Amino acid sequence: MRFFEDIQIGQRREIGSYTFTTEAIKAFAAKFDPQRFHLDEEEGRKSLFGGLAASGWHVGSACMSLLVADGQRQTREALARGDELAVWGPSPGFRDLRWIRPVLAGDTVSFASEVLDKRTSGSRPGWGILQARTVGTNQRGEEVYSILATAFVPMRGGA
Repeated sequence: MRFFEDIQIGQRREIGSYTFTTEAIKAFAAKFDPQRFHLDEEEGRKSLFGGLAASGWHVGSACMSLLVADGQRQTREALARGDELAVWGPSPGFRDLRWIRPVLAGDTVSFASEVLDKRTSGSRPGWGILQARTVGTNQRGEEVYSILATAFVPMRGGA
């Protein structure tokens, strides 16, 4: 992972893609969001969604899984190059979570994140605070998901 100083506002990062299968939608819904339009194709068709729809929490969880996997990939690459490793801190939260369009069985959503703002932390010396918007786009190029997230990022030699 990169240090605070190495990150530029406007930097964009492709995170990866996830295909929402009927089986995965139903399994997630049965465990975490057991609403009829997430569990049954006919109920989904009769709903405002027009088909078996993934839970918004499923879409967010898929995004988080891809973010973590991409961070792990970046860490492996940095270690292979012999780079100094920046170990990011936790996220103090997010806001503006939007489920813009339904994600239906068979949809593939690609996620990308863009740095919108960064500042030094006033309460944690050696750390910066990064804000990034992560967006999910389906195979038709339609935005289906968006979230504004914040993370603590170490400064070089400071954290």
